[in-house]
Amino acid sequence: MGDDILHDKAKQKAFRFLLVRSRSTKELRSKLMEKGFEKGVVNDVIDSLLELKYLDDGAFAESWARNLAVNRLWGNRKIEMSLREKGIGRELIETAIARVRNEISEKEAIQKLVEKKCGKSIASETESEFISPKEKRRLIQNLMSRSFPLELIFDVLSSLEEGEYFDDRG
Repeated sequence: MGDDILHDKAKQKAFRFLLVRSRSTKELRSKLMEKGFEKGVVNDVIDSLLELKYLDDGAFAESWARNLAVNRLWGNRKIEMSLREKGIGRELIETAIARVRNEISEKEAIQKLVEKKCGKSIASETESEFISPKEKRRLIQNLMSRSFPLELIFDVLSSLEEGEYFDDRG
């Protein structure tokens, strides 16, 4: 009888955690263990939630990757690190990132960030307002902190330079 009560309490706590946001199996397991539930009870609850499809690491990985790629405009490596921290396996990570990159490529994400930081569209050919070398360095550092490949950063920035948005005068 006591085991059923503990199981129900753990399941209710798990549902509360999942109401806040979706979670990976590893995350939910850790949260329940932190709340003092025994390993056997936690495993039973996790198995039950997996069976009921309340937990799905593949769907979680894709949703999490989409949020980071589309909303936060992160590079693939940073998304991968975040998913690894959440206990997602390599194959699921690769699949999630590939699906998300069909929606927005890393190059498009870099372009959006540059437009946001520079306050102008890459495609626009308006009056030549220049970005100083100091601002350009900051922009590159910001893009690198989001784990975009350096080669891709320079590729996007060179297209900007051709549009004369950068001030190469010093």
